[in-house]
Amino acid sequence: MSGADEAVRLTAWVRGHVQGVGFRWWTRSRALELGLAGAATNLADGRVEVVAEGSRGSCERLLERLRGVGTPGRVDSVVERWGRAGGTFTGFVER
Repeated sequence: MSGADEAVRLTAWVRGHVQGVGFRWWTRSRALELGLAGAATNLADGRVEVVAEGSRGSCERLLERLRGVGTPGRVDSVVERWGRAGGTFTGFVER
């Protein structure tokens, strides 16, 4: 695999009003539409951590959606980190 087909892991920390507004459910739905596996987890500091694995192109599309209009609540910022896919996820879960 190479380029947009390369299997990667995207970790994104989403800051704003993103807890208690359906954000994790919305993220899970978008990720499943893109064929991604992973998890969306509420963090104690009010952020949501999104970990997604799959093709780089699909992960980039998810990141665009996280930063775009139409997300539940209010997204103030998204910090991203890219790495190798670990293959530890089956499906996409909310935590």
